Amino acid sequence: MEIFLTNFASEKNNSNYKASEIMKSAVLSILLTLITFTTMAQTKITLSTSTGSMTATLSDTEAARELAELLSNGPLTIEMTDYGGFEKVGALPQSFTTYNHQITTAPGDIMLYQGNNMVIFYGSNSWSYTPLGKIDNATTANLRQLLGNGSVTLTITLAENSGIDDVMVDAPQKDIVYNLNGNLIVHRPLASGLYIINGKKTFIKP
Repeated sequence: MEIFLTNFASEKNNSNYKASEIMKSAVLSILLTLITFTTMAQTKITLSTSTGSMTATLSDTEAARELAELLSNGPLTIEMTDYGGFEKVGALPQSFTTYNHQITTAPGDIMLYQGNNMVIFYGSNSWSYTPLGKIDNATTANLRQLLGNGSVTLTITLAENSGIDDVMVDAPQKDIVYNLNGNLIVHRPLASGLYIINGKKTFIKP
């Protein structure tokens, strides 16, 4: 009887442990999904020319994520020219992952064409593109003012507070911190690396 009770208690503890791990994994998965969605929804870039600047929100595409990663290394400058009376097009320094489908564009749309060309629309066209983003509060008038006539030099940067935060100081004690395995972190100060702090993915610098 004693052996039976011991085995039963052991199996029960194992079951509770497995259930706890499954629950922890599920919660972490949901949390990371929400963080990824929020991060992409808030990732913005700034488009600047000699006549001004506007912000744009990146699309939820692999190409847009690759563009954000490229911009994390510093600003990108491309030369753009008019085409067709409805768009500016310029060559990118590398090819990005395409997910082309038929799209009817609107003023302010930023598209990837043939994998390595950025197209900014101040008019409309129907073609096969991969979305990169959308210029915020775009109108034909303010786009023409930004892009001008003929060729234009466009500088693209990551807008402030886009993507993963760079944290210069350690998280305060009152913050709720998890590592990427879903474990609650109670010790301070934090070592450098990625954490989930108050539900937001955050990078702690060394």
